[in-house]
Amino acid sequence: MTTPRSLSPAQAAGRLGEFTVVDVRSPGEYAGGHLPGAHNVPLDRLEEAAGALRSAASRRPLLLVCASGARSATGCARLDGLGIEAATLTGGTGAWTAEGHPVERTPGARTPWPMDRQVRLAAGALVLAGFLAGLAWPPAHWLSGLIGAGLVFSGLTDTCGMAVLLARLPHNRAAGNAVPFRETLARLAS
Repeated sequence: MTTPRSLSPAQAAGRLGEFTVVDVRSPGEYAGGHLPGAHNVPLDRLEEAAGALRSAASRRPLLLVCASGARSATGCARLDGLGIEAATLTGGTGAWTAEGHPVERTPGARTPWPMDRQVRLAAGALVLAGFLAGLAWPPAHWLSGLIGAGLVFSGLTDTCGMAVLLARLPHNRAAGNAVPFRETLARLAS
């Protein structure tokens, strides 16, 4: 069977048992709701998990999932560079839940805002702070310009350094009852 590069939520729902599902969002986002049976391997740790993912892909095709499909598409490209084939869920968990498909939640987990919303808030706050501070001290306007340049770079490269930094903040970490990363790797490898 050839693995398609992307699946719609309807296609994935009909074939979910055929895939090893890997959610590439932050542990906090994952805990707030993920596809049934999904394993959490954050995007910034894919290379670290390459061996376990290669082992899992040898048994069943990989399906990468995120909130909107953007991070999982980036993850597919990264894995492709490592010689590991994977598909992405078009529209991510947002499209999945919009079509009425079930998600699992980590018991007692708090749900952080989606990463794109966190980035918009942080970028907007920094631009506003740079503008307001620039009224009193004109060189502070450079902060607004640098954030704008970062957003342009993010749009051109389809990467987001701010999201990587925000994912490391405590509120984006999973609750204490989350499955540890090493345990997730062991489950994928076996």
